[in-house]
Amino acid sequence: MTDQPSATATTSTATRRPLAFPSTPNTELDWRREAACAHLSEHSVFTRVPAEAEPVLRACGRCPIRKRCEAVVDPSHTWFDGVSGGRLWRNGREVTR
Repeated sequence: MTDQPSATATTSTATRRPLAFPSTPNTELDWRREAACAHLSEHSVFTRVPAEAEPVLRACGRCPIRKRCEAVVDPSHTWFDGVSGGRLWRNGREVTR
């Protein structure tokens, strides 16, 4: 077992919120509205399974904020699980496909 918590979100695939991130009144997070994955489910964005991440990874290819997403999420330093910056991450390490 590790001392670092996992950032995996556990939500129903029927749940669809803008940008697949928790809602917040913080205007600093408004950049997420421009993300190509904004219409995709949280399950797809925060999955650890490559096949489930494919729609999000395809969206990243055309995303105008791809680099900013990875810089803000900082997956390798936050033990992130999911898609960020066009790559799938598990416990802060890139998953090879």
